[in-house]
Amino acid sequence: MTAMTDRPSHLFYQGRQRRPVLDQARGVYMWDVDGKRYLDGSSGAMVCNIGHSNENVLEAMRRQMAKSTFGYRLHFETEASETLAAKTAALCPEGLNRVFFVSGGSEAVESAIKLARQYTLAIGQDNRWKIITRSPSYHGCTLGALAVTGYEPLTRPFEPMMQPMPKVPAPTAYLDGLDPEDEATGHHYADMLEERILAEGPDTVLAFMVEPVGGASTGALPPPRGYMERVQEICRKYGVLLILDEVMTGAGRTGAFLAAEHWNLSPDIIVMSKGFAAGYVPLGAMAAHERLVEAVLDDGGFLHGYTYAGNPLACAAGVAVLDEIERQGLTRNAAIMGDKLLDRLRGLMQRHSIIGDVRGMGLLTAFEFMSDRTTKAPLPKHLKAFDRFVNIAYENGLIVYSRRTRNGLEGDHIIVAPPMIVTETHLDEITGMLDASLAQFTDEIRPELDKIA
Repeated sequence: MTAMTDRPSHLFYQGRQRRPVLDQARGVYMWDVDGKRYLDGSSGAMVCNIGHSNENVLEAMRRQMAKSTFGYRLHFETEASETLAAKTAALCPEGLNRVFFVSGGSEAVESAIKLARQYTLAIGQDNRWKIITRSPSYHGCTLGALAVTGYEPLTRPFEPMMQPMPKVPAPTAYLDGLDPEDEATGHHYADMLEERILAEGPDTVLAFMVEPVGGASTGALPPPRGYMERVQEICRKYGVLLILDEVMTGAGRTGAFLAAEHWNLSPDIIVMSKGFAAGYVPLGAMAAHERLVEAVLDDGGFLHGYTYAGNPLACAAGVAVLDEIERQGLTRNAAIMGDKLLDRLRGLMQRHSIIGDVRGMGLLTAFEFMSDRTTKAPLPKHLKAFDRFVNIAYENGLIVYSRRTRNGLEGDHIIVAPPMIVTETHLDEITGMLDASLAQFTDEIRPELDKIA
């Protein structure tokens, strides 16, 4: 078998592009069947937080498989799920001590939406049903999750089939010419939430769902100073639930186990996945404040569920992943290495004029392409820079992730988010491959850049 096969495939995903056949993965590296090595510079899709093939996690999975691989939640409680729930609750803000397990981020978001709605029904606030989110934003691919997503290429085709929810602008201070270190900037964007709540009618607004640090849709965008604190204040003022989407930011990625810790937030619901089980099994979680859960259970129960919720094999892996994060001090390493990675990306920005912005928190970082740093003009859309650069880097042995910042239509950004086990040596290797790929990409698009100039 060769790495890049032309043989027919019965699989299909987003498109027709084929990739090499994966042979094995260890630590931060992956190899195809021809022996070519790739550095996983994005942890897959910001998933493999503790690196690949951690032997302690694999052994924990083997032990659980020897006992049981499935126990339906209506038939049995399991030690693995109870242990993981307790560990998760202990890592969450005070009061968020009830945990509901799922198989992925979209399921976690759906669960949060449904729990929030059932809570308001249980307390007699039937009029509350609107969930405000940001544009751009991404919260999942199911119809419910897409309804709260602000990313036009993904949402537009399905709008007739769902109930789109109200949006407020994401805090893109770097594009708007505002100082993200000025608290007034944070309040400027947060106050747009209050204006939208008032416009919708406060008694109709159920929740505000937000990624504390922007994910794929805004390219590792940290909030301006004062933003998250003001958002929480506004939600409390109007009785709006605060739901934090920590699918990407959770499990240590930003230099704290939950990004909420950076601003001492006390949300009503947190959703997690991706790094929560670090790619070893499909697993996610919704952690909810006990007052919400108790009200819903008292009102007849949570009208929601998944067959694999609380699967013992998945939960055993989850416990082992959390243990490894703690044992290896990976959250602290994410903070330290993240600062060093940002410094290296800023160095690349000095050498490559097409990089218009560098940003991030912990080991969730990104750079954005621009044709003009002064005007913030993006590269021409038809270049599809976000896609082409990823392919060039891949050919050079580096895996990175990309999307478009400006509502998914333009503004190409590249996310660099290696596993939290990364060392300075790995960062140097990543920087070298990025540097070479940027030079190659710039040479390729030079005729287009000359036209713009």
